[in-house]
Amino acid sequence: MSFQLPANNIPSYRGRFAPSPTGPLHFGSLVAAVGSFLEARSRGGEWLVRMEDLDLPRVVAGAAADILRTLEALGLYWDGPVMFQSARDEAYRAALAELEKIGAVYPCACTRKEIADSAIGGIDSPIYPNTCRGGLLSGRQGRAMRVRTDAGSVGFDDALQGGISQVLEKEVGDFVVRRADGLFAYQLAVVVDDAEQSITHIVRGADLLDSTPRQIYLQRLLGLPTPAYLHLPVAVNARGEKLSKQTLAPAVTAANPAAVLFEALAFLGQLPPAELKDADPDTFWQWAMANWRADRLPARRTMMR
Repeated sequence: MSFQLPANNIPSYRGRFAPSPTGPLHFGSLVAAVGSFLEARSRGGEWLVRMEDLDLPRVVAGAAADILRTLEALGLYWDGPVMFQSARDEAYRAALAELEKIGAVYPCACTRKEIADSAIGGIDSPIYPNTCRGGLLSGRQGRAMRVRTDAGSVGFDDALQGGISQVLEKEVGDFVVRRADGLFAYQLAVVVDDAEQSITHIVRGADLLDSTPRQIYLQRLLGLPTPAYLHLPVAVNARGEKLSKQTLAPAVTAANPAAVLFEALAFLGQLPPAELKDADPDTFWQWAMANWRADRLPARRTMMR
């Protein structure tokens, strides 16, 4: 597998929407779909769809097909074939082998309980205490594979949220790229897939903002280009919880496409006229594409629906 993009035929703008098929499309995911779609189309770019079905134990049978049907019913048409992460193990194995070749990863025998008992809190999980960094202890067998982080700062300028910087060693720690159950971790898969699909711009929810420095770190290790990033505000409920299957977010229905699309567009600060609520999908998208303004997006990490 090559980890460099082809020199020719790279589009000036190629975006993507990458839902996890753990249930039907809900409003929070729709916001990401609408935002990424309009940012791509308003700039004459391509918009791809990828199913992040890597975590097989969490995948709901039929959810991927249901999400795709809903997108089509709402007029969110994508370019090219849909990529499924569940069919990409060979590519992820090749990336892991490259990381092993350059000494960037190591096997880890620690259980979650062992880490929790000795680690301090990090950005989104306990910081690994480097127990296995110098080699496995006698009698222990490697379960997961971790990336060696360092004390350097990894930063980027998000098009909406501004400058973001992390010292991974201090704030995140050595992170997993292949899990103890043998499944590849999201951080590695998303980097490999974005490169494979020649993604130039990533528009997604701000719940993934803190993951971005890890992905940039992996891009650098693998010699891959770094896309431009724009992280949209995440829709939350009255308790401040992200809308998701776990928080019982209702499924998006296509019974009245313009009404639900209108709500997503308003959430994104685009000031759609009231009559757009009753428009047919073609009329809705004509207005939305002609009037999309990224500078109207709310520069917040979360917003109540």
